[in-house]
Amino acid sequence: MKQGYMLIITEKPTAAATIARALGNGKRRVHEKNGVKYYEISRDGKRILIAPAVGHLFTLKQLSNGWNYPCFDVDWVPAFKASRKSLFSKRYHSLLKELANGASEVVVATDYDEEGEVIGYNIVKYFCNDKHVRRMRFSTLTKRELEESFRNLGNIDLNLVEAGYTRHYVDWYFGINFTRALTNALKNFGDRFAIISTGRVQGPTLKLLADREREISHFKPRRYWQLLLEVEVNGERFKAKYAKEKLWSDSIVSELRKKISTSATATVKAIKRRKLHLAPPTPYDTTTFLADAYRYFGYSPTLTMRIAENLYQRGYISYPRTGSQKLGKIDYKGVLLALRNSAYGKLAEKLLAQSQLRPNDGKKDDPAHPAIYPTTELPKSLDQRQRNVYDLVVRRFLACFASPAIRESISVSLTAGGEVFKLTGSRTIELGWMEFYGKYAEREEIALPELKVGDRVKIIELHVLEKFTTPPKRYTQGSILKEMEARGLGTKATRPQILQILYDRGYIVGKSIEVTKLGMDLVSILEEHLPLLISERLTRDLEEACDSVFQGKKRREDVLTQAREIVIALSKEFKKREKEVGKALCKALKESEKKLSEIGICPLCGGILRIYHMRQRGTRFVGCENYSKGCKFSAPLPRIGEIRPTGKLCEACKTPVVLVRRKGRRPFRMCLDVNCPNKWQRKKRGN
Repeated sequence: MKQGYMLIITEKPTAAATIARALGNGKRRVHEKNGVKYYEISRDGKRILIAPAVGHLFTLKQLSNGWNYPCFDVDWVPAFKASRKSLFSKRYHSLLKELANGASEVVVATDYDEEGEVIGYNIVKYFCNDKHVRRMRFSTLTKRELEESFRNLGNIDLNLVEAGYTRHYVDWYFGINFTRALTNALKNFGDRFAIISTGRVQGPTLKLLADREREISHFKPRRYWQLLLEVEVNGERFKAKYAKEKLWSDSIVSELRKKISTSATATVKAIKRRKLHLAPPTPYDTTTFLADAYRYFGYSPTLTMRIAENLYQRGYISYPRTGSQKLGKIDYKGVLLALRNSAYGKLAEKLLAQSQLRPNDGKKDDPAHPAIYPTTELPKSLDQRQRNVYDLVVRRFLACFASPAIRESISVSLTAGGEVFKLTGSRTIELGWMEFYGKYAEREEIALPELKVGDRVKIIELHVLEKFTTPPKRYTQGSILKEMEARGLGTKATRPQILQILYDRGYIVGKSIEVTKLGMDLVSILEEHLPLLISERLTRDLEEACDSVFQGKKRREDVLTQAREIVIALSKEFKKREKEVGKALCKALKESEKKLSEIGICPLCGGILRIYHMRQRGTRFVGCENYSKGCKFSAPLPRIGEIRPTGKLCEACKTPVVLVRRKGRRPFRMCLDVNCPNKWQRKKRGN
């Protein structure tokens, strides 16, 4: 390889291909080394190589051996040396090191945020020696913006690097040290080994979820009644609600029933109409975007971000990690002109016909990137999930330029037996932005009959509904992200990862998030022995300290010194209680495993069916816990995959049905009876 070229370093392989295509005007040579593709172009008479990283090529790792804590002997090392899971990155590491050695100048073109700046800076620091390094900054991977960015190269943002470094070190200090503390306590005083993880953000987030779980479990339902007066108007029936929504005494209900039973008609006492001007939605910031994707499609934040990253790297949407609800100085008209040639053409035309284009910007801002929006590049060959996410981004963008929607709410007060009931209705007068938002603009249309004050309507029946108050709702993956943001837990980039870690560790389950017994026990143990570790205030203070480093108000080393002092003090306190914690963790783990092994009720004796493992053979089966009392029920299970109870019985054989999840395959359900007639029927249909 001839030396003296410019090297452009990207964060991901897809971004390298996109940037090469844009800056090379479609002309690019593809090279490949050890399975890693990189690109060569010529621009302004200059030879340019574009090569990718694959996320972080360097990670923090302890330099000395051992599992002692507290430990602060940590520095950046190649990721493939720190973890087997990162071995794939070795090829990218080797390629960039070789190409950087022969380059005369280097351009960092990683994502412009804290993580991207750290990724780029580390590559420069360890590979590029004293070479002249510059920075491309962009929010979309469109040809126009990439060319503009290349013409106006800047410098690496060292404040952003310092903030990123600070956050990485602080997270390592808390996450590694206290995961070690918990794991060692279990090993030393519980006579078993299992990784019990916690972290600076992970701990307070789990406590937040556990607090909601406690609210639900401690909730005591309270009985109340609701009254609905069914009336008939012009042959149509409607139900009016009693003015007091909840009645807490059955004696009051009996009195009201008597009063109203004497009336055959109800009289219209008042009619109120109110027009509501509903402002368009604000452009998408990351948290709202992830919450809506979960709300409308059921996609987890991790999945949505993966899809959005793909759309971004292919140049179809702007950078999806942003705290901004403002679109800024992007080319609104250019985007709409491009969308005019798509399925959104008619909607784009309507906006282009407006006298001015002004988005309904929100309050939140991000100096690095604008809100999420579609680019002038129209997508090709999207799968269904990608189409859904792209559609959500496009319609949100279109809707924020449209006029307010106008709705009318109507309230009709009826009197019967001296008591007031209300009929309520609503209708849309002008769609405004709702037309552009399509199916995401949820609205209820309730038509009421034409009535005037003094009209009498026939009473059909008084309905008395007995109800009970309900506990608070569990958080969803969408609502917990918003709550974390409101409480200052994590960043827009890390919140989805934190949530995924809690799932992976078995601390939480379900779409409507339920904290497992292990998760609840861990929070209880930390509350008793190390409450500061799961304190929202501590996490928030450290988060603000990292932000202060970015703003130049604090030095990295000062924040790290403060963090080390906290970790040392907490570790000292923890070691005094290590024996108690270890025994409590052992008990919690055993009870959790016992609970997780339950599959259902034995069809022979009514005992509990559990999963049992035969370690030597590498197999597992379902058996009844009453085996020692003579119950002979057993059933084989697949060797591979996660087994979950469904709580349902097979209609044919009446044995419990389980759900089997295997990596890379569709989940399937199976009953436990190998001779079940349903299984034979399925086999016959398959033949």
